[in-house]
Amino acid sequence: MLTVSIIIPAWNESERIRDCLLNATRQTVMPHEVLVVDNRSTDNTCEIVEQFIAEHPEAPVKLLHQDDEQGLIPTRNYGLNHATGDVLGRFDADCMIRPDWVEVVSGIFTEDPEAMGATGPVMYYDMPSRHFGLRGDNSLRKRIYRADGGQPLLFGSNMALRASAWRQIADEVCRDKADMMHEDIDISLHLMGKDLKTVYSPRMIAAMSARRMDTSLSSFLTYMRRFKNTFNAHPQHWRKHKPEILFTAMYPAMHLFYPVWQKVLNTADINPAEAAWINEQMELAEAQGKKLYAETPTDEEWDAKHE
Repeated sequence: MLTVSIIIPAWNESERIRDCLLNATRQTVMPHEVLVVDNRSTDNTCEIVEQFIAEHPEAPVKLLHQDDEQGLIPTRNYGLNHATGDVLGRFDADCMIRPDWVEVVSGIFTEDPEAMGATGPVMYYDMPSRHFGLRGDNSLRKRIYRADGGQPLLFGSNMALRASAWRQIADEVCRDKADMMHEDIDISLHLMGKDLKTVYSPRMIAAMSARRMDTSLSSFLTYMRRFKNTFNAHPQHWRKHKPEILFTAMYPAMHLFYPVWQKVLNTADINPAEAAWINEQMELAEAQGKKLYAETPTDEEWDAKHE
């Protein structure tokens, strides 16, 4: 199987980074490496990562620092350029990947040698009816999150690139110093510009926060305009559907409901990120426990072997 590096850009992510690392390393197949790339955090993000590394020496987690420039894109690029795996997975520090994510991602690129980028649906872990929401997100991204006649656009909260594909576009991706574009869509369009194939897999699942819906209307609309800005920067590419129209239509109800649900979670003392894949993690732990039990010799077998 192809090896998978995970790159996690981080700026002041102390609230979720530990949960994110737990999910990244509680996998059916351990990632080749997990690179947390800190970008001038002013909170204790780095201390939490260092503590996690000390407590889990078996986990391939490394802390890198990108201090030359503030911003997601230079931080993302730094991590992608320093990764050594065959496939480069990338998601945000508040994302929680499903326990089989690494295995699924490796399989996608192993089974399809022409696949150069891959993405999948997300579940919103801090909203109710999470699995119902996952089905809706899957339907949305599979049908309308596309460009150039149907090629899937990568989603930054749940994406992976073949390392060789990243090397082809690394020096060409937009720096976007004005911070007006969607960096994940920019990567997608640069891949398409070189006729590099992107794929969508419903099995490649991550969970993320819906906190974007808790921003002001003006901030949300500015964020939605990034779709248009990104395609305007790439006039040779085109799209049939505009996801931002649907997201904007959803905003009023989500904006009202999101803080109410956070109060429910706080009252119940529930960490939604920790609970995102708890059932799947318990199943994985149970399977590993049964395997360990089956491999452990009985006292009689031990005595017979060492006589």
